[in-house]
Amino acid sequence: MKTLFRTALIAIALILTASPASTMLRAQAQSESPAAIKARMTQRLPQIDKLKESGALGENNLGYLEVRDADQNDAAAIAAAENADRKAVYQIIATQQKMSAEEVGKARAQQIAQLSRPGVWIQNAQGVWAKK
Repeated sequence: MKTLFRTALIAIALILTASPASTMLRAQAQSESPAAIKARMTQRLPQIDKLKESGALGENNLGYLEVRDADQNDAAAIAAAENADRKAVYQIIATQQKMSAEEVGKARAQQIAQLSRPGVWIQNAQGVWAKK
């Protein structure tokens, strides 16, 4: 019975790791370089700045963008793309620093809050939103 169970587990593992979707995801994660992430983030920055100035986006206390005005065109899509890249960067830093990505994000949120321009929506550590 143990042999049958072990064989079934091995078969399931082989099927999952051999599927085209999992192969594609592994290849994408392995080929993703910090330079590529940085380039996308740099390219996206002018749009983010405009959306933050208009109040459509704010910086939350976890180090991610949050949509504050869903009526703004593309705000949600831009925030989602930026947050995916931030998450990847936080994970890279967390691995290097031997800490969690959540800790990195919270530390980054404090830096972002300090560096943000006046008028940008910022969420403090207690979860309260205010304009800087």
